[in-house]
Amino acid sequence: METRPLVRADLITGVILLVFGLAVLAESYGMPRLEERNINPWTAPGIVPGVLAIVIVILGAALALRSLAAGALRARSPLSEEEATEARAATVRLFTCGALCLVYATVLVGRLPFWLATALFVFAFIVAFEWNSADNGATRLRRIGFAAAIAAATAIVIPYVFEYLFLVRLP
Repeated sequence: METRPLVRADLITGVILLVFGLAVLAESYGMPRLEERNINPWTAPGIVPGVLAIVIVILGAALALRSLAAGALRARSPLSEEEATEARAATVRLFTCGALCLVYATVLVGRLPFWLATALFVFAFIVAFEWNSADNGATRLRRIGFAAAIAAATAIVIPYVFEYLFLVRLP
């Protein structure tokens, strides 16, 4: 049985996410709980990173296990032209994602209001990954409108959740 060309990459990614999630979980557990100040335990600084770390651990483990089940450790034959094209496209998507995240973290956040930086990031991310050059004008406009609506909703919901539910001040 031939394996998908990216199952080994999925295994590596899953293991990296698993290790990263465990490291974040350990660090969040070590954060101050502020018990001596009689602070509500649900507002301790390590709660949100700890919960996110647990999600990353679960998803990383699921990705690694799924790739193992798909044969990530089996010997592979040379990639077909179609598989090589898929692998190149996946590499482009990986670097596009990394570039967008880097621009968001180093350029947008801190220089623009958080809600605006987040809206621009979400909009650019959706457009970059949903864009299809074969689509007609109406479909493209619909996709751009969808991206704008999701970006606007995200720009409203994320600051609200962090500032009013988690009591975390955003930049």
